Amino acid sequence: MSTERGRGESLPRLVEVMRRLLGPDGCPWDRAQTKETLRPYVIEEAFEVVDAIDRGGPAELREELGDLLMQVVFLAELGRAEGSFDLDEVILGIADKLERRHPHIFGGGEARGWEAIKAEEKAGRGTLEGVPVAMPALLRAVRIGEKAARVGYDWPDAEGVRAKIDEELRELDEAEGREREEEELGDLLFAIASWARKRTIDPEAALRRALDRFGDRFARVERRAVSDGVRLEELDAEELDRRWRAAKAEEDAGG
Repeated sequence: MSTERGRGESLPRLVEVMRRLLGPDGCPWDRAQTKETLRPYVIEEAFEVVDAIDRGGPAELREELGDLLMQVVFLAELGRAEGSFDLDEVILGIADKLERRHPHIFGGGEARGWEAIKAEEKAGRGTLEGVPVAMPALLRAVRIGEKAARVGYDWPDAEGVRAKIDEELRELDEAEGREREEEELGDLLFAIASWARKRTIDPEAALRRALDRFGDRFARVERRAVSDGVRLEELDAEELDRRWRAAKAEEDAGG
C-alpha cells in the first residue's frame, strides 16, 4: 500500500464501520433510517461545514467534513441495500464527470467551459432545471438568476436591478392584504439577490455575517445590562436604542 497521505485509502474502513452499524447486530437507530429521514442531517452537516470554513480552524473543518462524508457513505449504503446504487458508483460517477468536463486535461481536447459541456450533457432539459428546490432561498435565487442570464434573460448591469428594487419596494408599500404583501416581499428579495449576483456578492454569506454581527451586538448589550443589574425587557424603547448605539460604538472603536 502507498505511504502517500491523502489518497483516500482509509475510506474502506468507514464503509465497513457503516455496514456494521447497519447490519443485523448493528445500531437500532441507524438501521431505522431511510433516505428521507437522513435528509435534515445532510443539510445540517453541510451547513456545519460552511460554518467551519467561515469561523473554524483546520481541526474543526476536518471534523465537519468527516460528518458530511459519513452522510454520503450512509446514503450510499442505503442505496446498496435496496439495489439501486453503491458507493463505488457514486465515486466513479463523479470521477468520470470531472474527467469528461475537463477534456483539455484528461482527454487531450481543447479547453471548454464547464457550463457548455454540462449543457450538452443535459440537452433537452429546461434552462432552470437542476437547481435544487431544497436550496436556501437566497442561494436558489442566485442560481436561478445565473441560469436565466445564460439565455439572455437578465438586466444589463447592477443599476438596472437597483431600479427594480425601488420598484418592488413601492409595490410592497402599496400591497393590500397579507397574501399580496408576501408576494411583493418575495419579488423584492429576489431583486435584492439579483443585485447581489450582478455585484458578485454572495447574499447568503452577507446575510449570515449580518446575523452574526446582530448576535454579537445583542450579546454585548445583554451582558452590559446584566452587569448594570437590569433586564432588557424592563427597559423602554429609548433606553434599548441608547444601549444598542453604545454597543455599536464600542465595536466601531474595536472594544
